[in-house]
Amino acid sequence: MSKIPSPKGNEAGIRLNRYIAHAGVCSRREADTLIAEGKIKVNGKVVTEMGHKVKPGDKVVYKGKTLRAEKLIYVLLNKPKDFITTTDDPQNRHTVMELVKKAGDERIFPVGRLDRNTTGLLLLTNDGDLAKVLTHPSHQVKKIYKATLDKPLTKHHFEEIVEGFELEDGPVMVDDLALISKDGREVGLEIHLGRNRIVRRIFEHFGYEVVALDRVVFAGLTKKDLPRGKWRFLTDKEVGTLKRRK
Repeated sequence: MSKIPSPKGNEAGIRLNRYIAHAGVCSRREADTLIAEGKIKVNGKVVTEMGHKVKPGDKVVYKGKTLRAEKLIYVLLNKPKDFITTTDDPQNRHTVMELVKKAGDERIFPVGRLDRNTTGLLLLTNDGDLAKVLTHPSHQVKKIYKATLDKPLTKHHFEEIVEGFELEDGPVMVDDLALISKDGREVGLEIHLGRNRIVRRIFEHFGYEVVALDRVVFAGLTKKDLPRGKWRFLTDKEVGTLKRRK
């Protein structure tokens, strides 16, 4: 597993909020609040400057504890149904974090979302920089879904989807669409759009209900040898491929 950028070997240092987040305390945004409230000390002095850089040899302390940057880890989960894609749920529903709790002590989070009833590939990590890349529309991360519809997809609707159409929040263009069952109810959809519930909304727009939805490819990662409900760490090669998107 790869390690996060640390002050060592980087004389310019890294931003304090990033260092705190990588130490597993909280998110960068929450770290900004801790800094503003004077709860962080660097080398024995309270630091409230947002842009402060942590340099080699600096000692960062929060609540009397010296912070050390965590290793970056990357976990690929084959998500089952009935799990919420969030780090916690006020309604005490099952979350994906329960499924990866043995992945380590690092504070990881899901990259993007899958609906409660959507299954398939979900990446979890503590690498905020990579997560931002993989979820930003400009990077056009490829995703492939297998959708099971309540009725056969007609040739007319197939062609309309391929040609592109408008939803209330803007145009929709898919990268590829294919029928994968003889009865026309199972389809494969390749798309890079990351809008909320986009796959279900595509078919709902034409009068279909998606009765099952499975993400089978995400950013080049596949479900090979990964049963439903199980997870694995990414290989160094896979991590390297993802990071070349930056």
